[in-house]
Amino acid sequence: MQKRWNILQRDEERTASLYDSLKVSHTLCGILVERGLDDFEKSKYFFRPELSALHSPWLMKDMDKAVARILMAIENRENILIYGDYDVDGTTSVAAMFQFLKNIYPNVDFYIPHRYREGYGVSKAGIDFAKKNNFSLIISLDCGIKSADLITYAKELGIDFVVCDHHLPDEVLPPAVAILNAKQKDCPYPYKELCGCGVGFKLMMALSERLQLPPESYLTYLDLVATAIAADIVPMTGENRILVYYGLKKVNENPNVGIKALMQLAEVKKEMSVSNLVFIIAPRINAAGRMDDAKKAVQLFIEQDLNKALEFAEMLHSDNTDRKEADTNITEEALSIIENDEALKKRKTTVVFREHWHKGVVGIVASRLIEKYYRPTVVLTKSGDFVAGSARSVAGFNLYEAIHACREHLLGYGGHFAAAGMSLLPENVKAFSDQFEAVVSATIAPKLLIPEIIVDTEISFAELVPSFYSMLDQMEPFGPGNMRPVFLARNVFDTGFSKIVKELHIRFVLKQDKITLTGIGFNMSDKFDLLQKNLPLDILFTLDLNEWNGEKTLQLKMIDIRISNS
Repeated sequence: MQKRWNILQRDEERTASLYDSLKVSHTLCGILVERGLDDFEKSKYFFRPELSALHSPWLMKDMDKAVARILMAIENRENILIYGDYDVDGTTSVAAMFQFLKNIYPNVDFYIPHRYREGYGVSKAGIDFAKKNNFSLIISLDCGIKSADLITYAKELGIDFVVCDHHLPDEVLPPAVAILNAKQKDCPYPYKELCGCGVGFKLMMALSERLQLPPESYLTYLDLVATAIAADIVPMTGENRILVYYGLKKVNENPNVGIKALMQLAEVKKEMSVSNLVFIIAPRINAAGRMDDAKKAVQLFIEQDLNKALEFAEMLHSDNTDRKEADTNITEEALSIIENDEALKKRKTTVVFREHWHKGVVGIVASRLIEKYYRPTVVLTKSGDFVAGSARSVAGFNLYEAIHACREHLLGYGGHFAAAGMSLLPENVKAFSDQFEAVVSATIAPKLLIPEIIVDTEISFAELVPSFYSMLDQMEPFGPGNMRPVFLARNVFDTGFSKIVKELHIRFVLKQDKITLTGIGFNMSDKFDLLQKNLPLDILFTLDLNEWNGEKTLQLKMIDIRISNS
């Protein structure tokens, strides 16, 4: 697939100024400037994150009300229910808050809604459970901000809500006792990008200060917070970066027993990184809610006995195996539908529907289809008497607006710029598909149908030395807002030793001037013919460290390759 290379332009003046104060690689200084780290102080806090730099939780609107209501519940011996969503952010939030409160007060329980019986967020079934079991206070985590009607219903039943959320609020806010969400227009909290678990962490921080508990009472949950931040794909900037930096230290030194069990099952041997949290821990947690009941993810994280935790981890591991199998089978079937339909291949959108597909993986399948056919994609399946599905967008295109424009064919829909969900009647699938195609075709810029690679800077092989990698490594943790830098090297030649590995990948051996470097290009075997032309090449890559037989060498992790213009 052809890709657009967007090469960022370096601000030479500010780069030179930063180089004068930092005295590290000029190339890295250019990247730091591009990321807003354009002076010594900002760079110092970036490379040396400190927990002391976290903002006071009391800056968040309603924090005083939230703490007061929880302390009143403790004083009056009320039952408190911790309620959270079924994904990684929700289950880690609930596990952390439940344990924190349970350590200081006995009358606490938790509730995770079932994805298919109750749906996303606060549910009527959850509120009815609270009423039936005499809970008078619910603390909702990673949900609640959009549940005005249901929280009104709870209030009528005599149940108060403290909402901890990070999603964009609607114009009408729920009638909760307190709403902790930095994205509220009148919330003065300086950092707006916390995930749900991060907001819960701030509430624990404030409670511990008011109760004069040691910082360890909430810092012990940093590994859960880091897992939530990594999985929820929130910006890896500001407070999030500090929380992940120290959360990863805890994962590697003294992890939550549940995380330890998942690492043991996955046979993790190396030090854990953000990408390990995203690709090893998160899918297993999410699989619980996708394939079955996410309650066992919370049970895993609150378990103190490793052997019992391993039993829960095995359940999640099994759910993830089932999820992968469903994901693979449905993706293959969906690709076959597109490839055997010439009209569908020519469209600027993908809408595919089969009644038997598993509802829990249609969002993942939509993302997989975009890897092959880069265009806004909707994957639909049968859900009871209705059709339900998930949509995913391409970078830069507002998917939610396109689906909103097709609302006459839908029973319900929700989502944001890049992802959405919907439900409709079976007889409306074709009409929705055709209108979605028409709306996207009329509004999408042609360039958005070609995947874009953001290239941080041009570099020469001569600069790629261990000391350069050491500085690069200190830019971890990487994530949105602080992605692993992508480099461009021009006029590179194949040495003749590159080869295809396992029919899919390329083991590169490349030379620029007199310097030879090796690299790996996953799923790039279709580019091998470019190497055989004996022409100068331009390559895009990230820099990696390869360990083999106890020896560490720098390795290019190849992203794209093309014939040089020069």
